[in-house]
Amino acid sequence: MEEETSWITDCFDDIGRKFTDISEFESLSEIGDESNNLNPVISTDFILPDDLLERILAYLPIASFFRAGCVCKRWNEIVNSRRLIVLYQKPWYFMFTSSDEPIGYAYDPVFRKWYGLELPCIETSNWFIASSCGLICFMDNESRSQLFVCNPITKDYKRLDEPPGLKYSDYSALAISVNRLSHSYTVAIAKSKQVPDNFFQWDLSIDIYDSEAMTWVTSARDVLTGWRGGDESVICDGVLYFLIYSTGGSVGWLDRHGLIMYDLSSRSSHGMLERILVPCSLTCGRLMNLKEKLVMVGGIGKPDRPDIIKGIGIWILNGKEWQEVSRMPHKFFQGFGEFDDVFASSGTDDLIYIQSYGAPALLVFDMNQKQWKWSQKCPVTKRFPLQLFSGFCFEPRLEVAP
Repeated sequence: MEEETSWITDCFDDIGRKFTDISEFESLSEIGDESNNLNPVISTDFILPDDLLERILAYLPIASFFRAGCVCKRWNEIVNSRRLIVLYQKPWYFMFTSSDEPIGYAYDPVFRKWYGLELPCIETSNWFIASSCGLICFMDNESRSQLFVCNPITKDYKRLDEPPGLKYSDYSALAISVNRLSHSYTVAIAKSKQVPDNFFQWDLSIDIYDSEAMTWVTSARDVLTGWRGGDESVICDGVLYFLIYSTGGSVGWLDRHGLIMYDLSSRSSHGMLERILVPCSLTCGRLMNLKEKLVMVGGIGKPDRPDIIKGIGIWILNGKEWQEVSRMPHKFFQGFGEFDDVFASSGTDDLIYIQSYGAPALLVFDMNQKQWKWSQKCPVTKRFPLQLFSGFCFEPRLEVAP
C-alpha cells in the first residue's frame, strides 16, 4: 500500500454537544492587542447581520463549523441553532476498530483526517447498519427487535417500534431511504427463514416502516425456491434491492448470486418481486445508492474457481442491464495485502469506500473523476491476527433529525 506522510487525527467526541464554555478561548478582539491600540479596526462580526453570517458559516466543513462555536457567544448561538443548513459535505466513512465494542474513527475525505466519533444507540459493532442523507439506522443482531434511527453528528435518535412479521429470521437485510426535501424516511427489512425440513425453500417477508405514519407494514410475502436472502440491501429511487444466494443444485456462476428488486410503492403481497442477474461471477456483492442509482461493488471470481477472488469491480444498473464503471487496478488490490473473498464496501453521492476485514487500510473511489486513492492511514493498528475491521459510509449533516 502506498505510504502516507503521517497519521492525522482529531478528537471529535464533542460533536453534537452545546458549546457553552468559551472562557478558555481567546476572543478575536484580544489577539494582537498592542497593534490594535495603534491601528484600531472594526471586526466584521459586529457589522454583519445574522442571516449573512449564517450563510458564511454554512460554507465551513463540519469539523470547522463546530470549532467556530468556540469563537464567541454569538457564533456559539448560531452553531447550536437549528436554523442553519450546512452546505454539501462529502460523505464520511466510519471504521470500527473493535470486533466487539462499537468504537472507531470517522474519515473526512476533504481534510483527509480521522476523527474520534462516538456513535449513539449501537451496542456492538456487529449490528445491522444502513444510512441515508445524514441518518443511520441500527438494528441489533440478536433479537433483531431493537431498531434506532439517529444522526451521528448531532446525536439525536429515535427508537422504532418492533417490526412485525417473522420474529426470528435466519437472515435479515436492513435499508433506509431519507427524502432529501421533507426529511421523512422509510426503513425496509427483508427477512428470510428456512422452511422447516426443506433446505431449498425459504420464506421471505418485507417489512416497511414509514416515519410519517410511524407504522410498520408487512408489504410482501413469498417463498423462494433454491434461493435465500442475505444481509445486503439498499433503497434507490423508491425501489428496494437485495441480494439472494443459491442454496445449491446449480453450478453456473450466474446461479450463485441473484438480485431481487421490489417497488416499495406497490404494497402488493405477491407477484411484485423481480429477479435480475448479477454482472459476473461474484465472491461477494455490496449494494449502494449513488444519486438514486444502484451501484454494486463485487469481488470478481476466477473462471475456474468462482469462489476465489481475483479482483474487484464496480457496476451501475441502468434499467435492468449492468454497466461496468471501473475495476480496481492490480497495484491497489495488492496494496491490501491478504484480501479475503468477502470485504466491506459502502458509498453514497460520488464516493465509494472499500476495505478488507483483515486490515484498517481504506481505499476510496471517486465516481466522477474515476480515480482510486488511498485514504490517510487510520490511527489504529492490527493488534492480533484475528482482529476484524468493518465500517460504513454516511453523510455528515446537521439539519436532518429522526
